Amino acid sequence: MRIIIAIDIIDGKCVRLTQGDFSSLRVYNENPVDVAREMEANGFKYLHLVDLDGARTRKIRNIKVLESISAVTSLGIDFSGGLTSGNDLRSVFSAGAAQVTIGTTAVFNPGLFIDWLNEYGNDRIILGADFRDRKVVTRGWTGSSSEEIVSFVTGYYHQGVKYCICTDAGKDGLMTGPSTEIYREITGSSNIKLIAGGGITSTDDLDELKAAGCDGAIIGKAVYEKKLSLKELSYYVEKENNTVS
Repeated sequence: MRIIIAIDIIDGKCVRLTQGDFSSLRVYNENPVDVAREMEANGFKYLHLVDLDGARTRKIRNIKVLESISAVTSLGIDFSGGLTSGNDLRSVFSAGAAQVTIGTTAVFNPGLFIDWLNEYGNDRIILGADFRDRKVVTRGWTGSSSEEIVSFVTGYYHQGVKYCICTDAGKDGLMTGPSTEIYREITGSSNIKLIAGGGITSTDDLDELKAAGCDGAIIGKAVYEKKLSLKELSYYVEKENNTVS
């Protein structure tokens, strides 16, 4: 199972929110590039880079952070936040993103989402399906929808989606453990490569997600609050790799 560290950006700074509440903002590092370099130095290969300004305003705001990180690291960067047009996708891919995660457009304009999926391929377009109380949330978790999380993800799997990032917004930042049962429902109803987030605090949580069939796990606040160290996580990744080999 892949371990992916999240860097959330507001005003060019590395921050974290609790349950998507912008009033809970805490700045952890003024320079996200330093954070990304530290990740790579500890053996991590994947980064989930979220433009929170873009997610809230529906316009990319922090593409320069993407450009800077991709210029000095070889991390596989998944970018999300504020992607609303084909020009947006071309811009972030040109800036160094390996993948993009699309959430709000997948809810409100599924035809456009499928067009992008067909144009760029399902290795580069990730379905963003974050939820609260089993309903998909949108616009950086400030908006809601009537979409039920399991049927939403399963429906898109049958339309060709390969990867999905799924975070329980109600658990995000609380460090109380992930919504493993819901993730197990998703993996049990499709073969989608599910990347889970929200509430992950320990390697036991990671073991549970792996047992539930998740392809990856996104970790944020637990790292910044030093509940999980990068060295501890890199050891976990190495152990997993050795087990597989």
